[in-house]
Amino acid sequence: FRPWPPFSAATLRRKLLDAVACGASGHRRRRKEDLCSVASLPTTRRLEELMRAEEPECCSDRRAEAETRRKIGAFEELQRAAGMLQLGDGDGELDRRKEAAAEVRRLAKDDPGARKTFATLGAIPPLVAMLDSKDSELHLAALYALLNLGIGNDLNKAATVKAGAVHKMLNLIESGSSQSVSEAIVANFLSLSALDSNKPVVGASGAIPFLLSAFKSGNSTARQDALRALFNLSIASSNAPRLVDAGLVPALFASIGDMAVSERALTALSNLVATGEGRRAVSRCTDAFPTLVDVLGWCDAAGCQEKAAHVLMVMAHKGGPCDRAAMVEAGAVSALLELTLLGSPLAQKRASRVLEVLTMDKGKKVTSAAASGAVAVSAPLSVATAVEGKGDDRMSEERRKVRELVQQSLHSNMRRIARRANLPQDFGLSERFTALTTTSATKSLPF
Repeated sequence: FRPWPPFSAATLRRKLLDAVACGASGHRRRRKEDLCSVASLPTTRRLEELMRAEEPECCSDRRAEAETRRKIGAFEELQRAAGMLQLGDGDGELDRRKEAAAEVRRLAKDDPGARKTFATLGAIPPLVAMLDSKDSELHLAALYALLNLGIGNDLNKAATVKAGAVHKMLNLIESGSSQSVSEAIVANFLSLSALDSNKPVVGASGAIPFLLSAFKSGNSTARQDALRALFNLSIASSNAPRLVDAGLVPALFASIGDMAVSERALTALSNLVATGEGRRAVSRCTDAFPTLVDVLGWCDAAGCQEKAAHVLMVMAHKGGPCDRAAMVEAGAVSALLELTLLGSPLAQKRASRVLEVLTMDKGKKVTSAAASGAVAVSAPLSVATAVEGKGDDRMSEERRKVRELVQQSLHSNMRRIARRANLPQDFGLSERFTALTTTSATKSLPF
């Protein structure tokens, strides 16, 4: 009995060769199946893959060629419109120039590249020359074409002024232009005055009275544009005397209260008070300081409060004693105290500076009064003396009434501060504050 066949080297070699041959044949069989699966793909799919592989290069060439054709066509269109502007005033040519100006306006409205190209093609001088025509429709077409050419392009704005557009527009105004032409001129002055080099030219040209008239009596759009143009001109200090002489300062104070223009009017005042002419104009305006104090009280816009505080700060620092006295008389102290609590950080800083100046000015007055032997009734040297030295029975009737008025004012201011701070309606004054206002009418004030 033999449990297994006899082992021999020949048998082992045969077994190994059979195993290797079986594995190789299986590998060849799987590779053949993969090749057959690839070969079985649809012919259209293989063509699609080949075309997709070659598509970027072909499409990029086609797109570049189409873009080149488009640019050439656009340039020819600009060139054709600029060429039509050069036509004369003969029969039919005037209408073609009007159409060309309208085309320039349309093409330059949203295309910065077209604005540069039109300037290179010399479109600005013939457009300015159209303002000498007698046709109001041609004036409108030329004005709005110049307006669009100047959008975001300082070179075109400078070229427009250099071509004489400012004086030609003023000539149109003097000759009695229509309301639509006047509005277009205001818009052009706004555009041209945005460039720093144009500000002195526009200011010296005589355009300020026209802009001020448009600001006072124009419609909403013309009024806004005129104020913005006047603000642009106020940035140049050389225009300050002209703006003051034209009566801009009273007009700006009269417009404060209209929320559509209040902040920009206060900004223009901030520019004007930086000059001596502007400060003197504000001092001469009787309603200047009450109006500014009212802005601090009723206006919740941070920008308006900051601009009003800036005007007060400049007038307090660089103005005279009469200006500071007018501020105090207008109630600036309580309004500034409230602003230091509830205003924006910039408004709080400016209000604090104004209060410092007013306090120093009051201290100087007290010192000079003491040196001359006068009695400073409004600022007693010692609170204890004021309380203990004289009782209520020895206080004159006049001083008692003044004290009551001051206490009422303090209580009113605290209630207003609590209301603006959105405190509860039943918010009451603290006992400490009540005691202070009862014992001394001057302790809670800086003077």
